[in-house]
Amino acid sequence: MICIAPHICQCQRKLCVQCLFEHKVEVKQAIPINIFQDRVLEKLQQLKPDGNKLFEQQISNFKSIISQSQSMIEKILKDFQESIIQIFEMINQEDQTYQLMIQNCNPAEQSYNNLEQLVQILEWNSLNDWIAQKDESLMKLKKVQQWLNQDFKEFIERLKISMKKMISTIKIQPNYKWKDDLYQVLAQLNDMDETLYSELIKKLREEKITNSLEFFQKSCHQKNKEQSSFRNLTSVIKNLKEIEYNKNNYFKEQNEENKKDLIKKIANEEKIVQFLKFIVKLTAIDEKFIQWGSNFLNLLVEMKVDLSEQTLENIRIRDTFLFGANMARCNLNGSIFENVDISGMNLNGAQLFNCKWKNLKILELNKLDGHTSIVWCVCFSPNGGTLASGSQDKSIRLWDAKTGQQKAKLGGHKGSVNSVCFSPDSTILASGSEDKSIRLWDVKTGKQKAKLEGHNDSIISVCFSPEGTILASGSDDNSIRLWDVKTGQQQTKLDGHTHNVHSVCFSPDGTILASGSGDSSIRLWEVQTGKQQAKLDGHAHYVQSVCFSPDGTILASGSRDNSICLWEVKTGKQQAKLNGHSRSVLSVCFSPAGTTLATGSDDNTIRLWGIKTGQLKAVLNGHTNTVNSVCFQLDGAILASSGADMSIYLWDVAMGQQQSNLDFHSKYVRSVCFSPDSTILASGSEDKSIRLWDVKTGKQKAKLEGHNDSIISVCFSPEGTILASGSDDNSIRLWDVKTGQQQTKLDGHTHNVHSVCFSPDGTTLASGSGDSSIRLWEVKTGKQQAKLDGHTHYVYSVCFSPDGTTLASGSGDNSIRLWEVKTGKQQAKLNGHTHYVHSVCFSPDGSILASGSWDNSIRLWLVLTGQQQAKLDGHSSPVLSVIFSPDGTKIASGSADKSIRLWNAKTGEQNAKLDGHNFWIFSVCFTSDSTKLASGSADSSIRVWDVKSEEQKALLDSRAIKQLIFSPNSDIILTESYDKSTQLWEVNTGKEILRSDENYTDVLDYFNIKQQNKILDVTTNISTLLISQSMIFQAQGALILKGQFITYQGVDLLQVLRFKGSNILEPQNRTQNLENQ
Repeated sequence: MICIAPHICQCQRKLCVQCLFEHKVEVKQAIPINIFQDRVLEKLQQLKPDGNKLFEQQISNFKSIISQSQSMIEKILKDFQESIIQIFEMINQEDQTYQLMIQNCNPAEQSYNNLEQLVQILEWNSLNDWIAQKDESLMKLKKVQQWLNQDFKEFIERLKISMKKMISTIKIQPNYKWKDDLYQVLAQLNDMDETLYSELIKKLREEKITNSLEFFQKSCHQKNKEQSSFRNLTSVIKNLKEIEYNKNNYFKEQNEENKKDLIKKIANEEKIVQFLKFIVKLTAIDEKFIQWGSNFLNLLVEMKVDLSEQTLENIRIRDTFLFGANMARCNLNGSIFENVDISGMNLNGAQLFNCKWKNLKILELNKLDGHTSIVWCVCFSPNGGTLASGSQDKSIRLWDAKTGQQKAKLGGHKGSVNSVCFSPDSTILASGSEDKSIRLWDVKTGKQKAKLEGHNDSIISVCFSPEGTILASGSDDNSIRLWDVKTGQQQTKLDGHTHNVHSVCFSPDGTILASGSGDSSIRLWEVQTGKQQAKLDGHAHYVQSVCFSPDGTILASGSRDNSICLWEVKTGKQQAKLNGHSRSVLSVCFSPAGTTLATGSDDNTIRLWGIKTGQLKAVLNGHTNTVNSVCFQLDGAILASSGADMSIYLWDVAMGQQQSNLDFHSKYVRSVCFSPDSTILASGSEDKSIRLWDVKTGKQKAKLEGHNDSIISVCFSPEGTILASGSDDNSIRLWDVKTGQQQTKLDGHTHNVHSVCFSPDGTTLASGSGDSSIRLWEVKTGKQQAKLDGHTHYVYSVCFSPDGTTLASGSGDNSIRLWEVKTGKQQAKLNGHTHYVHSVCFSPDGSILASGSWDNSIRLWLVLTGQQQAKLDGHSSPVLSVIFSPDGTKIASGSADKSIRLWNAKTGEQNAKLDGHNFWIFSVCFTSDSTKLASGSADSSIRVWDVKSEEQKALLDSRAIKQLIFSPNSDIILTESYDKSTQLWEVNTGKEILRSDENYTDVLDYFNIKQQNKILDVTTNISTLLISQSMIFQAQGALILKGQFITYQGVDLLQVLRFKGSNILEPQNRTQNLENQ
């Protein structure tokens, strides 16, 4: 029977008698299958049999009309072009006549006609008449060009509108609406057996089947338990084939809203998610599914589905965006990516053997290493081919802007090179140094052309005038000097600043020179006279950098007051003030189009600002120390930056600006805390917000707002229903985790609240404050129970003992105190730290207390006696957070040295050092099972780290690779997993040597004598999740063999991968990998 009732459910239309009864289908709505077929055929007969011929005739007519119109337009344009060319040729011919007269102007040799022309030129102004006529003609031609351009634009627009109207009059209702019907098709998968997918992939590979759909259709007719699943799967795939979705990159801007709607509908549909993953894996087997899989992978990434630890061997992905995809520890061997944006992808611990990734798009294009000290400055040549850098190592280096290879090293300066600048024709490079000299270099040969001396102190900034004849320099001697580039002589000395001159910049027309100084002022100078035109005041600290917009109407300035100012050059008035950097702004640079301003800061970040709106467009993270200089390439596509971390970065600016819609913390993350069940991570930030994150996906679940200042501490109640927060606004707030609503506000502290902590039974909340007091609050009523006084400085940290009887506190008075909770009396005072105690934490059994201090040390104390048991040294800056793992085996510490360290709680030995953050780490927190660690940093990001022990690895990640062993002649690699399984790989080809291969046993014999083999331990403690305002590409511990990773600009990303901590296993890189362990 066939059901013809309107369908609002997921039932099949083909029904048996039992189905009729179960689904309560009315008899009149059910038709026997043979009658249904007859009726359908009768309906289909309404189609005219000669319909196809009619369609062909109409199509032919349309083609003929379009072809005729095209020919007519081409003829009109051709005739017009010939007329214009003819006019230009006449002008040129007349000009050449006069040019010949110049070459042969001897009257004695001229003919009568030529002599007559010369007389006309001399006496009757015929030449002046011709010049006027020519200028008038050229002006008219220019107007014709403008008219033509405008008329054609209008004509094209009118044509578009007309065609749109014509098409809109023909209304055909398509069989499928993407927005609604794609979900309806996918919803049929709710009855699908998910276990079938892995079995199918395995079978398709084993039987080497390349036509998947045909295989699924055949399987539909086999009578077994999977028959209904095969029918369902085949039906879904057939329906999807009808939708345009599978034919191209469907997730472009015009379909963005559709995608958002779909994501809302399928966000919690696990069976649909598993199907999407299945199609992605199917791309490795059946090429017809490549675009499907690519679109589905994009959808999974947008949904923030956890894609880590997946087997994705040989998948083929093209024409899509994978912003921020979490593919940590994925097996991507043999994968092919074409025209894919991998910005912000997490490839930590991934296996990347024999990958072919081409035409990639990525934010971090390259990292150039070579300098051995701080890189103070970078500058692109005007022709875009070369990048120059100057360093504290006294050298200048020239780099190929495309490949990142060093072209030359220029030596000669006896002090730090503070500034470099190319001449407008890219042939000369000027450099200013701490040795008080300026040098001019021949870019082609690398030889010094001249040495300019005159300043009495370090030169901080040099800049060529637009025509290249003048060089300006700013110095620590408070003066600006203008030099004649040709002679090397000083032309002018500009005095006025009362402190060092940090930056000089010419206006685009070369008439004005701007300067920024340590006296907090900006001055504008008239280049021709050397007179000061204007003084711009507004900054509250040193002005580090100034830069004119390309049209010369705006001047940007960056200052040590952390701000950027935009000034109207004509009036000298401040147009805008851009705030966002948390430390000094050291460099500003306009894009060539003048629409974007790049800024580099002492907060280690680069920021991109929209000039028209004044809004932040993107934050670029990568440098691990101060960003000293930023510079755009001529076409504005690439930005170079240099830093105190001795490195130079190249950024794809277009990729960076696609991050503008990301909603994450915009300032320091001061505190992180896992919920008791470890499914939610709470974070508090200096942006005044608290956020709740899904630990598995990194997706934001809620944003809690209410505090009026920075949030310094967050803590979950033991049952996980309440979140407490302490803030710089002196208040504590209690939040309902389920609703995100504020329950209670606790007032009493008279200074900022640095720490909050629930008692183990959840009835009491302790708080430590900058008012030097500790307060105990009844959670149920919000009333203050007690006030504990004794500390003489800020109380930075409070922590309850596991039994709830004792409270520990750490203070700026360098002491730790233990308090009896019941009475509020001080039990003990622990002295030993020589600086602020910033963090305290009890061991799970309550016998040991760990403390972290600004004296850079961690100390372990016996709670019973108050005696110091151990001192853990390793951090090179203040220890801001310490915590025991819930199983008591590990201690984690976060420090201002930007590192996290894991310590053996029993022996005090350092087990691991986790690098990734590029600024202070304020807070660390373990999950309840001790396998993950979260960290919050001043770089505005949160990271979740895999910190499983060897035993946990063997139990939970048994297939993960533990180590690589190289054969004696280094041509074979053996990978060993935690479950003791092994695989063999040829280094030269990157291919696996299978057990079925004839030479497998012989090859295995290579590894019998272990002392002859080199062993590389695979990085285990990796960041598995990054929650950040900016997309940071990660590849720590990734294993790369015979892979190709090439961007659309032709840049090889191996250098970036190496810097990110990947293991490049080719022979030429192996020694370096082993040395870096």
